[in-house]
Amino acid sequence: MTVEAVVYTEAGATDHTDLQTARDADGTTWVRASDASTGELNRVAETFDIHPLSVEDLRNGVRPKTEEFEDHTFVLVKSATLRRGETTFRDEIGTQSVGLFVGDDWLVSLSQDRLGSVQRVWELVSREEGRILSRGPDFATYRIVDGITDDYFEVLDRIEDQIEAVEEEVTTSTDVETLEVINNVRRELLSFRKLLWPTREAVGYLARGDPDQIQEQTEKYFRDVYDHLVQLVDLTETYRDLASGARDIYLNTLSLSTNEVMKKLTVVATIVLPLTFVAGVYGMNFTTMPELGWTYGYPAVMLGMGMVTVILVAYFREAGYI
Repeated sequence: MTVEAVVYTEAGATDHTDLQTARDADGTTWVRASDASTGELNRVAETFDIHPLSVEDLRNGVRPKTEEFEDHTFVLVKSATLRRGETTFRDEIGTQSVGLFVGDDWLVSLSQDRLGSVQRVWELVSREEGRILSRGPDFATYRIVDGITDDYFEVLDRIEDQIEAVEEEVTTSTDVETLEVINNVRRELLSFRKLLWPTREAVGYLARGDPDQIQEQTEKYFRDVYDHLVQLVDLTETYRDLASGARDIYLNTLSLSTNEVMKKLTVVATIVLPLTFVAGVYGMNFTTMPELGWTYGYPAVMLGMGMVTVILVAYFREAGYI
């Protein structure tokens, strides 16, 4: 478990190792906890009076949400990455919960791993000597949520690349792998949609400024994030339609390919049918068949069968069947 604390005052940013000291210090405090173990996580929750149910929600990875408490606001969001599945060779949407507890002058961020979006803001706080925290813990929360939203765009861009590759293949390829890729993309988009909708609701709650911990000047920044999430939802729906269209094109291409095969088989059967009829007639074991005693009977039959074949082949080629 890694627990880090920084306190910003007009004199600059100061690192603290003791949580209670950081909580009681003047200024704006940010405590970041990653690689959460039960003991350390409970210690952070006890120091900042975080409700145990909120910690449980973070551990269980429930859907994103915003929840108000007496002295702080709990914001649960999820980061998203497109990664190779552990049990399959197809890509899957991987998520990780991030808990943001926003007080009047403090922010606590909890996550299982060191998330890039949280890490980037933390490093920015260090480089700028805490100037982000000078605008309040709600603004630092905005920067983290905005970073997670930017990562959503990167995931969606990778899915878009997959869709473009599929669209180029479906008109020419009828491989089963192509259909598997299409179905995989549709699953990714469905998982992503399930992530975006509750995240949009959670950020929308912040954008309206309903929690007391969200300052009026910060609301416009959350509204910007909300607009980005609306755009992501619209893009996801569009890409789902494209993926469904690609699947329909694949099935049509497969049907056309099957029809072509059936057409060729029908042509072959039509050519062979009269030849089979002639062979069947002369294969009958009747005693009185004048042609059987004719010297030129065999060459005549073979010539006739050859002419029938040539005529049928010419006809089908003229009609465009072969």
